[in-house]
Amino acid sequence: MLVNLVEILKLAEERKCAIGAFNTPNLECVNAVIAAAEKLNVPVILMHAQIHESASGLEQIGPVLVQAAKTAKVPVCAHLDHCEDLDYIKRGLALGFTGVMYDGSTLPFEENLENTKKVVSLVKGENCGVEAELGAMPPREGGENAPGPVYTEPDEAVLFCRETGIDALAPSFGTAHGIYKSKPVLDLERVRIIAEKTKLPLVMHGGSGVSPEDYRVGISNGLRKINYYSYMSKAGTKAVKELLEKQDVTYFHDLALAAEKAMEANAESAMRIFYGL
Repeated sequence: MLVNLVEILKLAEERKCAIGAFNTPNLECVNAVIAAAEKLNVPVILMHAQIHESASGLEQIGPVLVQAAKTAKVPVCAHLDHCEDLDYIKRGLALGFTGVMYDGSTLPFEENLENTKKVVSLVKGENCGVEAELGAMPPREGGENAPGPVYTEPDEAVLFCRETGIDALAPSFGTAHGIYKSKPVLDLERVRIIAEKTKLPLVMHGGSGVSPEDYRVGISNGLRKINYYSYMSKAGTKAVKELLEKQDVTYFHDLALAAEKAMEANAESAMRIFYGL
């Protein structure tokens, strides 16, 4: 069942949980995430990040995400992740995406604010919610750990949320995109303060590799959406390597199916934590 970002985050608030938001740059990822969500009977967010254009173009994978959401047995939001320009968002809206995340986190505060206001205005009247990022988390999907993030200031977050009219905020509190080389040190008290001051659902980017306990504390402090991809993808890669070590595989689809099943199991494990199962 296709729902928008506002609707699915409302479910998270009602259940005091976080919705798993999974980047799904190919069909195997889509199938894995939907299968895990339907098995657990939980809502979920399918995402396509602009940085994954090299893996799947928006016009190729977008209709797949939207159709998968429509036919799923659970509520599903089709969400654009880390959009950096209005044209990309317009293309996503035309395809039926029901959530967009504008990423102006590397821009000066005022420029990020003004651009985000334009995005909110753009989706007005559409079946779509808006997420934005304030502060900066290095690096983007597909990268390695980098020096520490620029933490989000709570008072700036209040001003940003009030002026833009966004539906969800991704603050920076110590996570990083990609594979962690060391255990992340998270400022989860900052999450609590920002959630309390803004009264908005908060989003964790760089969600892979965080400890179950940190997930739980973050959720209790106001996280309502957790972005997750790197470790799910890594599980798929591991499954393919193990299969190739065991036997001489002729058909690529056998490798794809092995990756899909491993990613489904990994996604299910993450969902169990996010939903408190």
